[in-house]
Amino acid sequence: MKISWQGISNHADRKQWEEKGYFLPKYDRKQMVKATKEQPFWIHFGAGNLFRAFHAVVAENLLNEGKLDRGILVAEGYDYEIIEKIYMPHDNLSIAVTLKADGTMDKRVVGSVAEAISLDSENDMAFWRLKEVFAKDSLQMATFTITEKGYSLTNAKGEFLKDVAADFAAGPEKPVSYMGKVASLLYARYCAGKKPIAMVSTDNCSHNGDKLYAAVLAFAKEWTEKEKTDAGFQNYINSKKVSFPWSMIDKITPRPDASVEKILQKDGVEGSEPIVTSKNTYIAPFVNAEETEYLVIEDDFPNGRPKLEEGKILFTDRETVEKVERMKVCTCLNPLHTCLAIFGCLLGYKKISDEMQDRALVKLVETVGYQEGLLAVVHPGILDPKEFIDTVLKVRIPNPFMPDTPQRIATDTSQKLAVRFGETIKAYQASEVLKVDDLQMIPFVFAGWLRYLMAVDDNGESFELSSDPLLEVLCPQMEKIKLGDMEVEEVEKAVKPLLENTEIFGVNLYEVGMADKVCGYLKELTEGVGAVRRALEKYLVEK
Repeated sequence: MKISWQGISNHADRKQWEEKGYFLPKYDRKQMVKATKEQPFWIHFGAGNLFRAFHAVVAENLLNEGKLDRGILVAEGYDYEIIEKIYMPHDNLSIAVTLKADGTMDKRVVGSVAEAISLDSENDMAFWRLKEVFAKDSLQMATFTITEKGYSLTNAKGEFLKDVAADFAAGPEKPVSYMGKVASLLYARYCAGKKPIAMVSTDNCSHNGDKLYAAVLAFAKEWTEKEKTDAGFQNYINSKKVSFPWSMIDKITPRPDASVEKILQKDGVEGSEPIVTSKNTYIAPFVNAEETEYLVIEDDFPNGRPKLEEGKILFTDRETVEKVERMKVCTCLNPLHTCLAIFGCLLGYKKISDEMQDRALVKLVETVGYQEGLLAVVHPGILDPKEFIDTVLKVRIPNPFMPDTPQRIATDTSQKLAVRFGETIKAYQASEVLKVDDLQMIPFVFAGWLRYLMAVDDNGESFELSSDPLLEVLCPQMEKIKLGDMEVEEVEKAVKPLLENTEIFGVNLYEVGMADKVCGYLKELTEGVGAVRRALEKYLVEK
């Protein structure tokens, strides 16, 4: 059983796949690929696991149901090896494995990707092809899953990144930066007749459409002012012909798991082994993900769009998207994940689902979610916040078949706290009923994160921190604190510069009256070996 077009196309091979419980493409894939290449309507940037488990499967289902006649083009601009070593050897096919909470598994071969291209301006053929795609009348939308960092043009000091600065100066011919390349493709569309398109970020970050817009506009502005492009390019980006809708996406898609790989191998699937690229991307010919998924998109598509609502994508207005996004990112999922990531690392957990057997950690996320966060949520209408949290805490996170790790989720935590907790604090500040002083566990989580930055677990053993762009700033600050009986004044002196940092927490914790509480908790969490467990029991179990 080979993951290739030849490996699924003849009757005998199809029968073998189906006998092993795999769903296979029901449509004429050869015709689909031809039609998609000739008249592409959807291109996606970011060829990783979330795209393969969500967007590609949505298109696959609609193709199987006869509701689409064309598939997706995918472009990868960060790690070209994904295209070279995962897509190309398997004829752009992949296996999507859905891990259900009841222990069952949905296995399907996904063929909706018609073409996979490296977003590489040094590859003349690939970049020419992408410009050709962007010049097509038929192209309606470009979607993105490139992570929040993909839209960034500056470093931690606010300075333009080297590649970005070089692209500003050189113009759109052969940009090197990710957003420079995207802007160059939009310029190709502008030159082809100022054609309309929706540029849809589906990354898991707040106001994602604005982040994409700001990055593209920065290039259009620089290039226009430097006369590297036609004078009207900036106006085109700002016109109604180019939209940058907001969206909210939610689907847990951890790295390919060894247990899933073994199941595929037992089924007889050949060549399913994961690879690690030179850029340290861990990827495989298969992707494993949870069953629950949400994608809510602002319905602003200047060149029209397919009926993706028939694939269970929700389309609505921007105000509703914002409410849904705030509900999820600020309260109902992401903050709870961060709680488990921080304390999971400190307590030595390797799976998020295992943490949901820990009564103190369960009480922690229940308190942060139901008792503190939910009070500040504005009901978005199309999704119910309490039902959302119920699903998160009773079905999604406890799913023992989901191999997600606290170490993965702890990545870039300094970039997440301002949204995942700071927005709730701001909502309490603005409320006539809620009081910031009533928040008890959010400051406890802040203290837990500072304790985590010491890179010493609750047993006193060193561990490796997950990657974070601010580690070089944060870790030296936390080196001033050692496990042992420190006075709270010493603790405060060490962390004061961090607690005042609105970029990290979204608010100045001194100004909102939360700093003393954080310092008090941190003192307890650093009192010695076992202090983290004792504090969790004290505030969440014995209480």
